[in-house]
Amino acid sequence: MKVLLVNGSPHEKGCTYRALCEVAKTLEEQGVETEIFHIGKNAIAGCMGCGACAKLGKCVTDDIVGVFGEKAKTADGFVFGSPVHYAAPAGSLVCFMDRLFYSYGKYLAYKPAAGIASARRAGTVSTFDALNKYFTISNMPVVSANYWNGVHGANNTATDVEQDGEGLHTMRVLGNNMAWILQCLALGKQAGIEPKKEPKVRTNFIK
Repeated sequence: MKVLLVNGSPHEKGCTYRALCEVAKTLEEQGVETEIFHIGKNAIAGCMGCGACAKLGKCVTDDIVGVFGEKAKTADGFVFGSPVHYAAPAGSLVCFMDRLFYSYGKYLAYKPAAGIASARRAGTVSTFDALNKYFTISNMPVVSANYWNGVHGANNTATDVEQDGEGLHTMRVLGNNMAWILQCLALGKQAGIEPKKEPKVRTNFIK
């Protein structure tokens, strides 16, 4: 089993990275392979709504989103981490996730996911909520912890997060819960248990 952890911060080794490392360490202790994927500092184009991905099977824009989309095909679970920017996820991560979920959603569906937010002080809950919206519209089981998934650090450095004992504890609980759900899903598949799927029904309120 493998979990991909996305670092949506422009700071490759900052607070968000430290939180993801705590989750990854816990998963590894449970026998789950992990990879932390940094989206980088380069600009990421947003979704154009062109619909080309429906024909191509991938996003028409060839960049880091496609690189991750290929990795997602063989992954078993996902953790998306973001710093708080104006009480919301980082803009680059939003563009990344918009295109990823629209173009590669079939490789994400029915796989467990979780979101993580890091902040100096406030905005973690609204950021966490925004990340969860991607999972709940994509048939993905949402993995929880014993608190909302967030850590705090004052100066965008990983060492700041070391002072947030409860935040790191929450990350470990999240990692253990992710490993547990992955194990349960694996056993279910062995027993022939698969999710029941129904064709999408779309209702337009303005005709």
